[in-house]
Amino acid sequence: MDKIERLIEKTMYRSRWLLAPIYLGLTLALLALGIKFFQEVFHLLPHVVEMAEADMILVVLSLIDIAMVGGLIVMVMMSGYENFVSQLDVDENEEKLSWLGKMDTSSLKMKIAASIVAISSIHLLKIFMNATNINNDKLLWYVIMHLTFVLSAFAMGALDKVTKQS
Repeated sequence: MDKIERLIEKTMYRSRWLLAPIYLGLTLALLALGIKFFQEVFHLLPHVVEMAEADMILVVLSLIDIAMVGGLIVMVMMSGYENFVSQLDVDENEEKLSWLGKMDTSSLKMKIAASIVAISSIHLLKIFMNATNINNDKLLWYVIMHLTFVLSAFAMGALDKVTKQS
């Protein structure tokens, strides 16, 4: 029975490597996001002079949105790999991200929640700038969804603080 238990435990422990291709796959999502970013930039540049200021701001907010999602992907990819699969071996002479190796699952969860709130804020700002084309009911639902993200992030932070004090 002891051998079976040890085999099960080793199998479970080694199964963490099944996450590695998933984290590696996030690099493809990051690449796709980069392509979309530059597609937007190249679409914007020829029209910069004739574009209205509000339209320009909307495009720039979309670019900021894409950049924030890209940062979120990198954070999840690298800290998730390091927390759940294996420690990243970064050479001494290579630049190392300051948060690498310091972000546990709890702080990763809080960073993700804060990023979602920031991304939602930018999206909501884009909607407000184009509010004349949106009916009030839809606008209300956007605000409710954003407030739900804000309250969820706040509740997660409060819960985390309470559980760390216990």
